[in-house]
Amino acid sequence: MKKVITYGTFDLLHKGHIRLLKRAKALGDDLTVCLSSDEFNAEKGKRAYTSYEDRKYILEAIRYVDRVIPEKSWDQKIHDVQDNDIDIFVMGDDWKGKFDFLKDYCEVIYLPRTEGISTTKIKHDLGLADDEAWKEEE
Repeated sequence: MKKVITYGTFDLLHKGHIRLLKRAKALGDDLTVCLSSDEFNAEKGKRAYTSYEDRKYILEAIRYVDRVIPEKSWDQKIHDVQDNDIDIFVMGDDWKGKFDFLKDYCEVIYLPRTEGISTTKIKHDLGLADDEAWKEEE
């Protein structure tokens, strides 16, 4: 069985999120989503509109997702890969190169983003983008 993992906040779930999860799942048999906790988002200077528990509930309802675990720090990725016997680490290509250190532990794949949609765009459209805490990392 080939195991895949991806990471994110998955706030204001949209088509781009679903496409990422679908393509990540297609790379293997089992998809783990490591979901940024509210506390970790605060450390990063971010704030999700939806609580961790609600984002986790939504992700668990998506057919491509086999399990959701919390992301509590930047440093946990190597441990997550090892502890969960991960074969493939997947992220959007806006992170290209930033997780290449994981190539010593598993295959690393950066998938193209879905054009025309992002959580940042949604927050901007809703008038939330001017508040620094609502901004997404680019």
